[in-house]
Amino acid sequence: MVKVIVDEKGIKDSWKEYMEKLMNEENQWDHRISAGVKEGPADCIRIDEVAAALKKMKRHKTPSLSGLVREIIQSTGDIGTQWILDLCNFMIVHLTVDRHTVY
Repeated sequence: MVKVIVDEKGIKDSWKEYMEKLMNEENQWDHRISAGVKEGPADCIRIDEVAAALKKMKRHKTPSLSGLVREIIQSTGDIGTQWILDLCNFMIVHLTVDRHTVY
């Protein structure tokens, strides 16, 4: 028998339970995807790539773990875009990822 929830509190509680389950599930990596090792210097990201990525982001979305949303980044104008660019390029140049890294 299916129970239909009609009161507002019941609906909110049902969504809360569903989202908590969804956000706390562990997904296993099946190791089927592989990539070759790139030799040589890393290619840095360009400012136009960051701007294009920000433009593609959807508006009014719930923030991720970083707490940042499109509107916050875009409200800073060129400074925010430059900050994202600098951060990403720093990670490309200075951080290494080995085959055991799991995200």
